[in-house]
Amino acid sequence: MSEALTAESVPPPAPGAVDYLALDFVNTAIALPGGHFIDLLGTPEGTNRWLAERGLAPADAGVQEMCATQLRSLREHLRALFAARVAGLPALPAALSAVNDALSRAPTAALLYWDEKNGPYRAAPCPTNEILDRALATLAANTADLLTGPDAERLTGCGSTPCNRYLLRHGRRHWCSTRCGDRARAARAYARRTQPKAD
Repeated sequence: MSEALTAESVPPPAPGAVDYLALDFVNTAIALPGGHFIDLLGTPEGTNRWLAERGLAPADAGVQEMCATQLRSLREHLRALFAARVAGLPALPAALSAVNDALSRAPTAALLYWDEKNGPYRAAPCPTNEILDRALATLAANTADLLTGPDAERLTGCGSTPCNRYLLRHGRRHWCSTRCGDRARAARAYARRTQPKAD
């Protein structure tokens, strides 16, 4: 799919994606009408761009395919956890294992440093070779926060076929975007018009 088509076709962030990076992350694989599919992490360049736009990697990190593959793998595990939560089913052990592995990859505590001019400060160390581990750990921690926090009850899948995105439900709204809501309403209206009339 061309970059221009991708930019035009990507829906706006789903409700809750601004508050939860994990929700934004699982929604990087987007099913569109007509059998189209957009993967914002489909290439190393796209993955690097997505990470950089969210402060998870420098713009010049030079993400390689191996790193992009690891992120896509974590995304699928997170999608499995979201699907289990929404359906009220037990989580797949492999998905839980993947999240816990990602959580243990990077230290979460900011260490104490001392700058000769400005004195003491705290920062989390992140050498270049740890960028991926830190991104995976951040995404896994955010997922754990969402799934164990008060917003977990509002987690749902978009109610418009073929959309595969997740969102945090607000009131009765259960679509990830206006576009999906319009598509669902149009499908319902069409179904009502084409149903045979009962005598």
